[in-house]
Amino acid sequence: MEFFIGRYSYYLIAALLVVGLYGITWKRNMLKKVIGMTVFQTAIYLFFIQGATKIGATIPIYDPELGLDPVDYLNPLPHVMILTAIVVGVAVTGIALALLLRIQRAYGSLDEGTVIRKMREGR
Repeated sequence: MEFFIGRYSYYLIAALLVVGLYGITWKRNMLKKVIGMTVFQTAIYLFFIQGATKIGATIPIYDPELGLDPVDYLNPLPHVMILTAIVVGVAVTGIALALLLRIQRAYGSLDEGTVIRKMREGR
């Protein structure tokens, strides 16, 4: 039982992944798909950050009390990668929302089926 309780954050991350994947695959409204994509991305960020943590480690700035042993320090690379991924994710979300605005103005709907039908009709 202690094994499961100690890894509760992974269960929450898995729940976010499922919610995001559900939003992307099963929702017909394209705005809800973008929201699902954002939730899914956030779950991935949390997964990488959770995997980069070490109990008892500190920030990677030299401390004379700790010495030079790398085991006592966190690896900053995963955090830097996630910061970059967040910036890219915000840009992708912004472009997706701009495209949704254009689709709404052109076809009068954000429902996937309605937009596809209107595109096939030539309007």
